[in-house]
Order: sequence, then C-alpha cells, then structure tokens
Amino acid sequence: MNPVTAPWVRTRLRAAPGAAAALAVLVALTACLAAAFPRALDRYTDAGLRQAVERAPADVTGVLVSAAPAPGLDVAAAEDSLRPRPLADGYRSVLDAVEHPLVVDEEQSSYGVRATDSLPSPEEWLPRPDGLPAEMVLAAPQGLGDHTRLRSGRLPKVTGGRAGASTTELEAAVTEETARTLHMRAGSVVRLPGHRELTVHVTGIVAPERPDGAYWSVDPVLRSPSLRRAPGPPGAPAPTYWVGGLLLAPEAAPALLGSAPVIRYWHLAPDPDALHGRDLDGLASAVAALESGPGLQRLHATVSPLADATTGLDDVLTTYGRLRGDIGPLVAVAASGAGTVAAVVLLMAGGLAADRRRAELALLRARGASVRGLAGRLLAETAVVAVPAGALGLGVALLALPGARLLPALWAAAAVTAVACLALPLRAAAAHHRVRVHDDRRDAASPRASRRRTVAELTVVVLALGAVEVLRRRGAADGAGGLVAMAPVLVGVIAALVLVRLYPLPLRGLARPARRLRGAVGPLALARAGRTSASTVLPLLALLTAFTVAAFGGSVLGGVADARDRAALLAVGADARVEAVEALPSGLPARLREAPGVREVTEAGVDHLAKTPDDGQSLPLAGVEPGAYAALAGRTGLGAFPAARLTRPDGAGGGSGDAVLPALASPAVAERFGDRAFRLRLADGGVATLRIVLVRDRTPAVYGDDFLVVDRAGLPAGAAPPNVLLLTGDDLDAGALRRAAGDAGTVHLRSEERDSYVDSPLQSGAERVYTAAVAAGAGYAALALLLSLASTAPERAALLARLRTMGLTRAQGRRLLVLESLPQALPAALGGVLTGWAAVRLLSPGIDLTTIAMSTTASPVGRAELRTDPWSLAVPAVAVLVLAVGVAALQAWWSGRRGAVAELRAGDAR
Repeated sequence: MNPVTAPWVRTRLRAAPGAAAALAVLVALTACLAAAFPRALDRYTDAGLRQAVERAPADVTGVLVSAAPAPGLDVAAAEDSLRPRPLADGYRSVLDAVEHPLVVDEEQSSYGVRATDSLPSPEEWLPRPDGLPAEMVLAAPQGLGDHTRLRSGRLPKVTGGRAGASTTELEAAVTEETARTLHMRAGSVVRLPGHRELTVHVTGIVAPERPDGAYWSVDPVLRSPSLRRAPGPPGAPAPTYWVGGLLLAPEAAPALLGSAPVIRYWHLAPDPDALHGRDLDGLASAVAALESGPGLQRLHATVSPLADATTGLDDVLTTYGRLRGDIGPLVAVAASGAGTVAAVVLLMAGGLAADRRRAELALLRARGASVRGLAGRLLAETAVVAVPAGALGLGVALLALPGARLLPALWAAAAVTAVACLALPLRAAAAHHRVRVHDDRRDAASPRASRRRTVAELTVVVLALGAVEVLRRRGAADGAGGLVAMAPVLVGVIAALVLVRLYPLPLRGLARPARRLRGAVGPLALARAGRTSASTVLPLLALLTAFTVAAFGGSVLGGVADARDRAALLAVGADARVEAVEALPSGLPARLREAPGVREVTEAGVDHLAKTPDDGQSLPLAGVEPGAYAALAGRTGLGAFPAARLTRPDGAGGGSGDAVLPALASPAVAERFGDRAFRLRLADGGVATLRIVLVRDRTPAVYGDDFLVVDRAGLPAGAAPPNVLLLTGDDLDAGALRRAAGDAGTVHLRSEERDSYVDSPLQSGAERVYTAAVAAGAGYAALALLLSLASTAPERAALLARLRTMGLTRAQGRRLLVLESLPQALPAALGGVLTGWAAVRLLSPGIDLTTIAMSTTASPVGRAELRTDPWSLAVPAVAVLVLAVGVAALQAWWSGRRGAVAELRAGDAR
C-alpha cells in the first residue's frame, strides 16, 4: 500500500468538513477542561497555603535563629562578635542553611542583637500605674531606617568612636506608640542601672512601615509597649508595670555586654509568593532540617555551636496539610468521574466515525489495504484536526488560569489529544482486521455472547467488586485515596456490565406475549429494544458514572451547606440576633419588626452572672415568654418544647414567696442538679428557686453546653431584663437591622455567620472545582447519550421509511421510536439512581465533611456526614428520560419531513 500522503488527508477533510469541525470542537473543549483542572488545583492550593502563612502571626511563621556569645571569650572577641560585619556574615550563613523549596523574604527578614532581660528605669517621668518602675528592652536591629518612617528627630548613631562594653552613653529611637504611651519625645533621657548603668538619649521618633510584619515580630515590645503584671502571692492583686523598647544603632550592640545578657538573632521570614501547595512535603522537610537536622548542623559549624532555631511554621504547614488531605479525596472523585465520562465520549466519537465509514473502510480492505496502512491514514487525518484543536484548548486554559504549572496541563491536554487521535484508527483496525465480503445486519444480535467477552466482563466485574470491598472496609483514609477517586468508575463499570447483560432478558420475555396486542408498534419496539451489543456498554458507563458523580457531588455540596447552616443557626439562635450587656430599649423590637424581611421578634433576658449559692459557679439563665420562645425553638429546631411545661405556676409571679419555677436545662446542668429544687442567685441580687422539668441539648437564646431557661414572669421584678432579641425572617437586610438597632446592641446575622465558615481558598476552590467537574460530567454524559442515539439514527430512519411504505403513520412512527428508547433509558435512569445511592453509602463512613464545611476538624454540630441527596438522584434520572424521549420524537418528526424516498435507495444495506 502507498504511504500516507497529504492529498488523502485533504480529500477526506473536504469530503466531511462538518465531522472534522465537530471533532475539533470536542477535542478543544475537552483539552481545555483537562488542562484547566490541574492548574485550578495548583491555584487554589497555593492560595490556601499562602493565606494560612499570611494569617498566622509573623513570629509564628518566621524562623528565629539565635546564639549567645560563646562562653570563655575575652571582652574584645565578644565585642567583635556583636559588630555589624560578623552579624552580616552570620546572616549569609543562615540563608545558605535554608533548603529548597523554602524561600526567605530578605526584605522582611532581620538580624541584630538584643538584650534577653528588660532593665528597670528609675525615671520618675515614666508612667507607673501601680508604683513600679517602667522597664526597657534594648535592641540593636539592622536596617532600622529601611523599615521605619522618621516622625521627629533623627535615627540613633554611635558618637565618640567605636562602642564597647565600657560605653555608658547611647542613643536610641522609639516608635510612635512607645513615645505616646511612655510620654517620650526626642531629647528624652532614660537611665538604666543594670550591671553597669547606661544613659540612653532618645534622638528620634519612628513609625513602623509594616507594624505587623516579620521585622517587628522578634520582640513585640520593640514596636508597642506592654503592660505586665508583677508576680505575687496567689489570690493577692498583682501590680502592673510598663515594658518598652529602645532601638539602638547597629554599631552600638557591643555596649550591651556590660548591662544585660544579650543574644545575636537572625529572623527569617518566608516569602509567601514562593509558597506552593505541591511543595508541602519539601517545605516541612526544610523546616525540620533547620530545627533539628542538617541545617542546624551547618549553623553550628558556620555561625556558632550555641545556635538554635525555633519556628511555628511547621505547625502551620501541618494544619494546612490536614485540611488539604481531607479535601483532596472529594475533588479526586469528581475529577476521575468527569475524566472517565469525557474519555468515553471521545471513544464513542471515534466509534461513531468508524461505523459511519464502515462501508468505505471495508472496500479499502477488500482492495488490498493493510490494517497498518489503513490505521495510519485514519491517524493522519484525525491528527490534522485533533492536534491543533488540543493545542488551542491548552492555550485557552493557560490564558484563563495563569500562575500555575505548565507540565501537568500539557500532559492532560496531550492525553486528550492522543485519545482523540487513536480512537478512530484503533476502532477501525479492530473492526476490519479481517477482510469481509459483505457486511452483516447492524441490528442483528447473537443470542449468546462469545466466551472471550464473557470471561473479560466477569474478570472486570470481579476486580471492580474486590476494589469496592477494599474501599468499603478501609474507608477514605488508610491509603485508600486512589480507590476513593475511582469509586464512581468502579460502581459504574459493575452496573454497566450487569445492566447490559440483564436488561434485554425481560424485554425478550415480554416480546412474545406482546405479539397478541393489537397493532405492530408495541411488539416491534420491544423486539428492537431487546437486541443489544457490546457497543451499548460505553454509553451506559458514561451515564452511570455521571450519575454517580452527580449524586456524590450533590451529597457533598448539600452536606457542606447543611453543616454550615446548622452551625450558623447554633451560633446565632435564629435568622438574626440583637444583643447587649444591659437591657435593650423597650421600643427596639417594634423598630426591628419594621425592617425588611422580619416576621417575628422574640425577646429573651439572659443573665450570664447568675450563680449557684453553694459553689458560686456561673450558670447562664434565660428568662423568656414561654409561648413565643417555644414557637421559636420549634421553628429553628433548637430544643423544641411544649410551652405549658415552662409556664410559671399560679401565684409565682414576680418571684413571690418560695414558688418553684419550672426550668429547661442542658444535659450537663440537668445531670448536676437532677430533679430537686435548687436556688440560683441572680446578677441583681435576687434569688430564684428552680426545678428542672425539661432537658434539651440546644436552645436559641444561649450558646453553649450549660444553660437554664425559665418563664421571665416568674423571676423577681427587674431580673433578667430583655437584652437579647431573636429575629426570624427571610432575606434580612443587615444594613436596615443595624440602622434600627443603632448603638443599643450588636447585630449578628445567620447568613454572615454562615459565610464566615468559608475561611480558606482550599474550601471555596474545592467547591468550585467540584461543581465544575460535576457540570462537565453531566454535559459529557448528555453528549454520550446523543452519540449513542446518533450511531443508530440512520438505521432507525431507514426502518421508519420502510414501515411507512407499509402503511405506518407518522404518529405510529413517533410512538415506535419513543417506545424503543424507553426500555433502554429507563434501566439507565434506574441504574444511575442505584449507582449514585451505592456510591454515597459506600463512601460515607470514611468521609468527613467537617473540614471542608468549617475549615477545622471541630464543629459545633459534630461530624458533618455524607448523606444521600434525593434531588441529586432524581434530577439526572429525569433528564436522561426526557433527553432520550425528546431525541427519539425529534428524529421521528425529522424523518417524516424528509420522506421515504430520500431514505431508501437501491443497494442500501440499512
């Protein structure tokens, strides 16, 4: 056979431009989605790690390397070790000890010398809250001028030659906050009688460029003075005193040797822009190497044998890694499902092209074309279309999602392009590996499948069942992450193979009694629907996998939303909450009722200072109106109770006599007091006698595990005035509520509390990627169904044309195609519901949604479990039925418009 030439490719593209354009669009879209997925993962994991590091205090995320002067050094050597040049050499050595991928932000990093103890000052003009003298911390940081703005005076310097241990006169600068709090100004003089008295002249007032940055986190008192308590005997009031910071010139560091113990320090700030989620293990290893590994050994060799490195960055990385580890399997489920469905669609597109060109390829084989030559021609003509389309999809993904790795996106797009290029040649090579004299009928089905196919299917089912059983026993943890990701595919493979084998059996059984019915439409539809072949496995696999991903995704998103909504309800107690420490104005409830969306306003008086007389332990007490409060508890589902059980007894109004008020209590309080009567001392000095008659885990007015709720009318007059208003309504306007409340109380909205739980880009990014993957899987599943119907469309059109020549009406033709599609669509829909339910039940024991819902492993509502979402099961099933029936009806209508002559030609084997 002649080698592949360009005229063949050009001729084929000109002969079928529509098919080539459709393939290009499919490949470009799929390559774009495939390349976008790893880049989206990179972007949101990187953003999550950077936010975690940036939100943590700078003194936690920074690496602090410190070293005291070596013992046994003479004074001159000790002084030299504190001068700027040796410190700079040490800084470079510390930077060299940092391993990749940890990158240091040198602009925010710092080094210098500081005293480890604060020195008291006898100056009377310094503030003394309780009579104790203020104390000062001395530090000589490098680069002070680069991290401050001079407000008054000048920066400190060393006068009169080099500073040393015998120097007694120094200059210093202070921050604006230190000057304001400690009454300092340029020109102030501070005496510090340490081991050797120092006199420090304040020469300038500076403002930090970034007060919360790493440069000022070495010792916070250098930026802001601290009010501390002096130690004293237990139970006695502890006097307070101020501690401030004095910033010396770098050259003045040796003068600290004679006054207080000093250390050299090098504080390294990580560069947030250089942090990537994919480098998490490397970052943890680099931090560990500095703290207690090879990095610390290099510091001992190059800086000082006494060098020590401390940081809290490892804890930040561990917390982030735990969050990413909990979210990762959920995203992998959506990715594997959507990827499988997309791959099936590409294979079906190649199969459809091979079926449409079956006669042409059979003719080429009959005329002497080899299988290799035929596959090469098909590969060439497909590659001419698919490769540019794949490159275009990759380019769109790169432009749409910048700032992520190129290689994973390139591999993903290349895999899509390779599948698209190979689908048609491989399908054609498999179908035409033998030369055929004539084609068999396409609608003919063998009553018994081949042994090879049976063995292959049984092998796949057994392997999938084994993997599912391993996943069921091990859960999503314990190294089963790969199985978790493949759960939709495993369940879909089992269901698809079983359904393909089983669903024709009842149809064939019904075909015989259906012959007794009047008319030929019913029996013919059952007879045709009962024929099946291996080609139906792929569309069923696509549909069932998409069903599973949609059901699992809907359950995940629904479980996350329910957990957040429930936690927000527990925190607020209603749709909105207005509370204050003192009593709220009497006219405030009426004003709040006029706000948009407000339906009900329930008052409660919460006394947080109520105590039991025996042990004096505080116990929150809520005084309510039982009817309104019971209705609120019933609406919110927070400890519903019958109002009559809480209503005060007759004669117990205003706390009169020794009347015992019925109370609702939390389980912890009920366990403590039992069913006996007990007394409670209120914040205003009054006393109430209570008996617990109701026990509930939660209540709207009080958040926590300890609470009591009573009828406010039974409390002493003036006790527990209304200081909490619980609002119920829809689409509450936060601005209107805050304007109505004014300064009387603080407004909390359930919606705002719920939004606060989305605390990390990992959460929001995972939700967006999951939603996109589910939507893409659903779209490809619909396309798979359309391709499946399109592959048999010519055959159905020819059948309708023949039947119309025999007297079949257009209405009967529509009923025939609809009835023929239902026996295949119904098992697919029911099987999809079953596979979705099975996947959720399979994965729910091993998946905890708490982390993705709350960004923490602890939740006020407990463990957020994965539950089946009925809508996620019902909507895809109905969509499959509607799409299948709609396409069948549309084809029947279109075939009727074309007429029988256009469909039937002499020699047509359809």
